[in-house]
Amino acid sequence: MGKMLTPLTITNRIDQANAEDGRIPADQVRSVTLDRVLVDTGATTLCLPAAIIATLGLKLLKSVDVATANGFSQARIFQDARINLLGREGTFECLELPGGRDPLLGVIPLEALGIELDLQRQTLKVLPEASMDTYLSIL
Repeated sequence: MGKMLTPLTITNRIDQANAEDGRIPADQVRSVTLDRVLVDTGATTLCLPAAIIATLGLKLLKSVDVATANGFSQARIFQDARINLLGREGTFECLELPGGRDPLLGVIPLEALGIELDLQRQTLKVLPEASMDTYLSIL
C-alpha cells in the first residue's frame, strides 16, 4: 500500500480566538505548517511530537493509557489544535508522541472533516458537504 503523506497546518485555537476578539495581534497566533504528515488509519487522532506541541503552546487536557505496538503506556492529550487540511478546518485534541516521532493524522479528524483515503490513487479525497451526497448525517 505505501505511505500516504499530506501537508497539514495546525494552529492554536485559543490564540486564534484571542486574535479574533482583539486580545492579541494576529501575528502572535501560533501556527505551524508541516509538509509531510503521515496519514495513519491505525491512529485514532492527531498525534504530534512534544516540540511541536510546545511551539503551538497547546494546553494539557489529561493523561491517558494508550495501546501501542510495544504494549500499553501513558500519554498526554492536549487540546485546541485547529487543523486545516485540503480546505477543511476543525479543532481536535492531540496526543503527544514520545521521542520526537513523526506527526500522524488519525481517523477521527479525517472523518470529522469529511476526508477519506483513496488507496488506489494514494491520495486523500474530499467528500461532498452539500446536496444528497453529503458525508454529514443525523440518524
